[in-house]
Amino acid sequence: MLMTDDSAPFLDAFHQRLGEEGPAWLAPRRQAGMDRFATLGFPTRRQEAWRFTDLTPLTDALPSSAPSTVAPIAGDLASWLLDGPTHRVVLVDGRVASATTDGLPAGAWLGSLADALRTRPDLADGIFDDGGGAFAALNAALFSDGVVLALDPGVVLERPVEIIHHASVDAASHVRLHLALGAGARATVVETAAGGGAGWGNQVTTVALAAGAVLRHVHIQAEGPAARHTALVRAVLGDGARYDAFALITGGRLSRRDVEVTLAGDAAAFALHGAYLLRDAQEATLAVRADHHGRDCRTEQGVKGVLAGASHGVFLGTVAVRPGADGTDARQLNRNLLLSPTARIDTKPELEILADDVKCSHGATVGSLDEASLFYLQARGIDPETARRMLVAAFAGDVVDAAGLPGPVADLVHRHLQHWLHGEGGEA
Repeated sequence: MLMTDDSAPFLDAFHQRLGEEGPAWLAPRRQAGMDRFATLGFPTRRQEAWRFTDLTPLTDALPSSAPSTVAPIAGDLASWLLDGPTHRVVLVDGRVASATTDGLPAGAWLGSLADALRTRPDLADGIFDDGGGAFAALNAALFSDGVVLALDPGVVLERPVEIIHHASVDAASHVRLHLALGAGARATVVETAAGGGAGWGNQVTTVALAAGAVLRHVHIQAEGPAARHTALVRAVLGDGARYDAFALITGGRLSRRDVEVTLAGDAAAFALHGAYLLRDAQEATLAVRADHHGRDCRTEQGVKGVLAGASHGVFLGTVAVRPGADGTDARQLNRNLLLSPTARIDTKPELEILADDVKCSHGATVGSLDEASLFYLQARGIDPETARRMLVAAFAGDVVDAAGLPGPVADLVHRHLQHWLHGEGGEA
């Protein structure tokens, strides 16, 4: 295989993975991933999708965490857990450490990727879709574990599925998630990435929604200030399916989340709301692509950014409307608040329209705190710092309301917002 210079350090970790136990068909899939990564190498700024993202912080990341016994969670995660009953899976440094799945209804399967590879070979093609770029290929070659949720047609999960990613080491971990909902099935999945490790979490999530299925998927990136985090979500929606996504980024030195959704069926719907709140020298990218193939599909993207210090935020939003995707209704808006003169934002919302009967709009704004509002609050006895927090909280909190998150999930997101507003990092 052709090897690029930046892929060479990952070869040893790859050969170690090949030596681990697994079904016979797994090794060729890992090999295919490594071959693809060796050819592609790390993305560079010469590629349009990556020209705003500085990947320098990844250059010193160790290739992979050792496949040792999972360590206990360090620190107290209680404040970052959902209130009320959940089906909870905890991963530590890329490996499932515990799972609480009592009370799952008939027709629901939730467990570790390692267990799924042994007992659910029918899910293999969905778990490994062979798509994505270099980091997805690296994940396919080096993944250590992950989580699989599979619901038969008509199954409704009353409790949310809660997935905790805890990073404690300074090496890379490659985690894979697969969320597959049969026709008419419904679920809520809430992920939280936390921990004080300075490693690199490289995650791939595949989502398959059959006709009429509904998935609410929330991801909170609240790792410590030295962490590196890259994630790719690839979702395919059938007729009448709905994928409601929410992304919050407050932690990490470098974070990038790519969400690629194919609206394959007619009358499918996709919504992504989210926010990135950054300070110091943090860098975060949220890239969203909605690819409309079916008729009468809807997309809504609403993302806000709050940037302090010398932080850098990037929003890349694309809506593509294919020939024949008539009746498309797509809206896209990115609003940003700069709290310091050294904070930077690059925003690029765009439309690719190849059909006639469509309604599409997009826009982006960049501004600072409203001086009149600050004066109004201070004139009523509120100190300047509290006044600033109130205005930022209102600006960022609005996106939570727009997402229509259920009570316990909205409460969790607001706790993270308050944590950031009071000058605390994402580490838990």
